[in-house]
Order: sequence, then C-alpha cells, then structure tokens
Amino acid sequence: MTDLATDGSWLSALADWAVSLMDVIGPAGAGLAIAMENLFPPLPSEVILPMAGLAAGRGSFSVVEALAWTTAGSVVGALLLYGLGALLGLDRLRSIAAKAPLLRPDDIDRTVAWFERHGGKAVFFGRMIPIFRSLVSIPAGVTRMPLRRFLVLTAAGSLVWNSVFVLAGYFLGASWHLVERYADVLQYVVIAGAAVGVAWFAVVRVRAVLAAARERDAVRRVGRRDSRIVPSTD
Repeated sequence: MTDLATDGSWLSALADWAVSLMDVIGPAGAGLAIAMENLFPPLPSEVILPMAGLAAGRGSFSVVEALAWTTAGSVVGALLLYGLGALLGLDRLRSIAAKAPLLRPDDIDRTVAWFERHGGKAVFFGRMIPIFRSLVSIPAGVTRMPLRRFLVLTAAGSLVWNSVFVLAGYFLGASWHLVERYADVLQYVVIAGAAVGVAWFAVVRVRAVLAAARERDAVRRVGRRDSRIVPSTD
C-alpha cells in the first residue's frame, strides 16, 4: 500500500499505524488493530476498518480476508473483556460500589438484572454503538452469559458493523472519509448522551445524599433537645 497523505492529526497517525500493520503482517494486522480498539475504546474502528477495505481494494488481500480478520479481532477483544467481567464477578463489583462515592451495591444489582433481561440484544446491537461495543462485554462476563451465545452474538454484531466500514474503504477508496464523518457524528451523540446520563445520575444521587444528611441532622437536633428536657417531679 502506498503511504496516505496526513494532516498531522492523531487520527492520521492512527490510520498510518493501521496501514503499517497491514503492510507487515497482512489482514492479520487489521485484526490485531481491531482487537486493540475493543480493549481501548478511544481508538476509533471507523478509521481502522476502512484502511482494511482500502488495502483489499488495492489488492493487498481479499475483502473476505479483511472481513474475516477484523471480525475475529473484534471477537478476541470482546472475549478478553468478557474474561475481565467474569474475573471481577458480582460480589466484587458490589463491594467496589459500596466504597465508591455516589454508588451503591443496588446500582450493580439493577444493572445486572437489566442485562439478564436484555443481554442478547445488548450484546448484538451494542457491537454497533461506539464505546458501548467494548463496555457491553464486561456485564456479559459478570452475569456469565453462556460463552457460545456471547461469541455468536458478538461475531454477528461485529460482522455487521465491520462490513459497513470495510466495504466503504473497499468501494470508496481514498474517499472513505465521507463515511467517517457520519460515524463521527454517531460517536459524538453517544458520548454526549453518556455524559448527560452520568451528570443526571450524579445530580440525583448528590441531592439524595444531601437530603439524607439533613434528615440525620434534624434527628440529632431533636434527640439533643429531648435529652435536655428534665421531667418534673411532684
């Protein structure tokens, strides 16, 4: 593959790094890059995947190899995060929540209960949502979702997502940035939605903590006042 023109941005550096991996070890380089993207969500697959398609379009390897290796990389990365969730386990997460500011063990219980009801859909569709596609593997491991089911859903969802961007790079060539722009909008929307959700959770929880503190203070004041009342004797 020929070198890509760069604009000095970190995304251009990431694209060049992905290209260099594919130059050295072929389609396996694309799989390795996507596995790392799963483990480090700030690495955008929307940049890495079109590079694999672009390489396939230039004849470095076939588009089938690009799809197979990138999907395998997605599954390997997700499996490692599944293992992390299984290693942590429910009891350890509840213990961490009990010590963390603004969190409570029942927050973990509600999350686990939700995942047990919707885990299949969460894993499959979650593979198509930036950031979430990495994080969803952790509750899957915590709840010990059957491994075969997890792998099938992860592979299927990843294949859909990967196909969009690999084929964009394959058919659009150097114009793959057209698709990247729309993917960036999706990623920004997801990040903004997550930030709003976290902020709302923090506000609600802080208000609850302050209300509980005021109630305790009121109870203590009443107790001190009652202790100062000396009953009269006739």
